[in-house]
Amino acid sequence: MAVYVDNYQAKYRNMKMCHMLADTIEELHTMADKIGLKRKWFQISNGGTPHYDISLSKRLEAINNGAIEIDRYKVVELIRFWRTQCKCFGVSHLPDCPKHIVSI
Repeated sequence: MAVYVDNYQAKYRNMKMCHMLADTIEELHTMADKIGLKRKWFQISNGGTPHYDISLSKRLEAINNGAIEIDRYKVVELIRFWRTQCKCFGVSHLPDCPKHIVSI
């Protein structure tokens, strides 16, 4: 099990942002807590992939705390993994899915 950060660099205000993903929601939240992310920043994309959008400085903190740097191919692999884990494609369905029961 692992936490991952991609090398995507989207502009958001005066920052560049990337994604932090994980094999489990618990691991994702644990890393988020370690690097000081607020739980309200947790997201689940329309495809059902749990993640955080993080700044490049938080990306470095995550790497220093054990996150694995990944490329876009691994991101696609993780998206496919989450899609096979649950057919709840959308935030509104997540509370009903036992695989996505988390405290947000």
